[in-house]
Amino acid sequence: MDEIIRTQNLSRTYLLGKSEVHALQGVDLSIAAGDFVALMGSSGSGKSTLLHLLGCLDTPTAGSYYLEGREVSSLSKNERARLRNQRIGFIFQSFNLLPRLSAVDNVTLPLLYRRNTKEARKSAERSLERVGLAQRLNHHPNELSGGERQRVAIARALVVEPVILLADEPTGNLDSVTGAEIMSLLLELSQDGRTILVVTHNPQVAAHAHRIVHMKDGMVVV
Repeated sequence: MDEIIRTQNLSRTYLLGKSEVHALQGVDLSIAAGDFVALMGSSGSGKSTLLHLLGCLDTPTAGSYYLEGREVSSLSKNERARLRNQRIGFIFQSFNLLPRLSAVDNVTLPLLYRRNTKEARKSAERSLERVGLAQRLNHHPNELSGGERQRVAIARALVVEPVILLADEPTGNLDSVTGAEIMSLLLELSQDGRTILVVTHNPQVAAHAHRIVHMKDGMVVV
């Protein structure tokens, strides 16, 4: 399998007053195309910091990060933003949908930077159909259930045709039944060949993954 993500000695240190906080300490991680990885660890273990680095939302203090073989650690802020928009799909615990926009308009947004509005909307409609929301295109977030809102968020992540989906506690705001439905959808996407990394503290969520990576004190321990 082709390697999508590789980190070497990835580290991130923050200054808190006069003290240094070592959020990540020399993380080596490899994720292959089509892999479904669960990243687990207690609060403060470094999993959210690692997710932000992998999502090009932050830059490491030391070490290297390769996305599709390209070293991206030293990219400029604008270059990282462009890379996020073109190669990475994000799924958040809190959905992060714009309340005044319909489902299809929320999903269209990431494409407006690189396609005309008509083409972008067609892609958004196909993406919503893929997650089972073909009949809810014009509904606003407040007209959708929590599970439906998360499906919209997944459709928005998929519409950019990313090389990897990064999901941060994707079932954290959902009841257990709805959460199981969302994980079943992610599993379907994985079986279709999508590469997925899920950050979770829930063993039932992690059980859907092909591989579980445990973190503690800023380091990978398993």
